[in-house]
Amino acid sequence: MVEDVTDLYREFGEQRLPPGQHETDEFPVLSKGETPPWTRETWSFDVWGAVDERRSFSYEEFLELPATTQQQDFHCVTGWSTFDCEFTGVPFPTIAELAGVDDDATHVMFHALDGYTTDLRLDDCLREEVLFVYEHDGAELAADHGGPLRVVTPHKYAYKGAKWVDGVEFLTEAERGYWEQRGYSDTANPWNQERWG
Repeated sequence: MVEDVTDLYREFGEQRLPPGQHETDEFPVLSKGETPPWTRETWSFDVWGAVDERRSFSYEEFLELPATTQQQDFHCVTGWSTFDCEFTGVPFPTIAELAGVDDDATHVMFHALDGYTTDLRLDDCLREEVLFVYEHDGAELAADHGGPLRVVTPHKYAYKGAKWVDGVEFLTEAERGYWEQRGYSDTANPWNQERWG
């Protein structure tokens, strides 16, 4: 069963397509660098920081976690949006519950195989629509789109959704990630056109 969450835009604006965006039927590939190598045997997903228990999952263990399939919209900071993407993965709140988040945690830093990082407020992550995705449109997530695992954040510009993610760190204060250090917005709300900090 696919859950349609494309109406979440109503929390942020009157139009499904955020201002300054154009709709495309394509799913373009944009990355800061080369696609990093990985193997199922050595890849792991780690959770640490302001949590009760550090956790680590092998590829097979991660696929065994409770998952959902959602129909979402995808908004790139460069100005394009793709509607009705079908993503399958583990909701962020499931990971937070398994680790046990400390009361003083306020932010989340996503870490990726290529060294990419991006920071979001914890309350922006604790939504069922924020997914750790391993399938796109019913197929294994392609490597150039972030496989084996990427984050999707349909209420934010897509640079907040790290490709090739292999860890999540719970923080007690904000830290700037890769693009945030280079002037991009910390908050990244597409309906407010929050592209730059």
